[in-house]
Amino acid sequence: MRQVGKSFNFLLISKISTFVFPNITQRMKIELTKQSRISEVDFTNLPFGRNMSDHMLVCHFKNGAWQEPEIRPYGQLEFTYGLHALHYGQSAFEGMKAYRKDDGTISMFRPLDNFARLNRSAERLMMPQIPEEIFMDGLNKLIEIDAEWVPNAEDHSLYIRPFLFASSEFIAARQSDDYTFCIITSPVGPYYSGSVKVKIEQEYTRATGGGIGYTKAAGNYGGAFYPTAKAIKEGYNQVIWTDHKEHKFIEESGTMNLMLLIDGTFLTPPLTDRILAGVTRRSIIQLVKDQGWAIEERPISVDEIVTAAREGKLQEAFGMGTAAVVSQIDTIGFDGENFSVPVPTDGKAMEIKRLLNDIRMGRSEDQYGWMMDVQTAEISE
Repeated sequence: MRQVGKSFNFLLISKISTFVFPNITQRMKIELTKQSRISEVDFTNLPFGRNMSDHMLVCHFKNGAWQEPEIRPYGQLEFTYGLHALHYGQSAFEGMKAYRKDDGTISMFRPLDNFARLNRSAERLMMPQIPEEIFMDGLNKLIEIDAEWVPNAEDHSLYIRPFLFASSEFIAARQSDDYTFCIITSPVGPYYSGSVKVKIEQEYTRATGGGIGYTKAAGNYGGAFYPTAKAIKEGYNQVIWTDHKEHKFIEESGTMNLMLLIDGTFLTPPLTDRILAGVTRRSIIQLVKDQGWAIEERPISVDEIVTAAREGKLQEAFGMGTAAVVSQIDTIGFDGENFSVPVPTDGKAMEIKRLLNDIRMGRSEDQYGWMMDVQTAEISE
């Protein structure tokens, strides 16, 4: 009988549970690459998302059912120009990471949270739910095969990109019949090389009430590129999105949720159907509370931020996300004026990042059960 090592005991949200992988990998077709590309990669210089690992997971949904997943060498997809997703946008993805701990163990950060969020996105986009065994067992096997691709440097990780898209080949404005689920991975360094400059958006809108803003739909990001490009031309790295009605309240940034430290209290906008429920956001809120620091999840007006900046009460600001991790904000632009924000190396933002990284790297106790070690040893019958 196949057994799972003790490393797969984990704590999800607040309750201890043991995840036992089924025998799906024993049925899975695995085709290994004939020539690894890892020697072509400079692990001292890893631009984000540019170097793909050797293998990928692929699983098709056809005739109303999921087929057997397979792992194959990373390569091209085989579809025609009638691919449904290209025309009607049924596509969602996730971003997650695996880390090589200081003891050499490879561990994923809260993977079941990303799995659940991808299925929430799929539901809203009229796509089928991905079975947990395909996602989790397939993901574990994929990382086991490409274990050498997991970096061991500080602030480096293996970025994991699960995605689901409509793969029927017809052009008619209705949901697809067939779907394809894939996981690809990429060794990465920091998303931002330093602190960032952000502009509060006053014209364009990322999401509206009743829409798909809470999902990781591909279209949410495609629609954000134009206003972000305009902000970059003005010298910023990202925009801060505001409410769609009056642009008076901040919501999130292009690649991250937001946290402000104003007059000794952490502030972050509450989740709505316009804001992505970040896994890193939820983790950091927990860490802040457990440090005994004051924190409020409530609407934050642009006027409140501007007033705090002018009065010297805006102590810190940072973005938080899988890619960004904790990225300090040094400038907030609004209505043609730039407000400087302190970026102390010994401030609260960097303390939060240290607390989070210590858990991820195995330097401190994972009292929350956020980390799931990748099972790499063969299991005897």
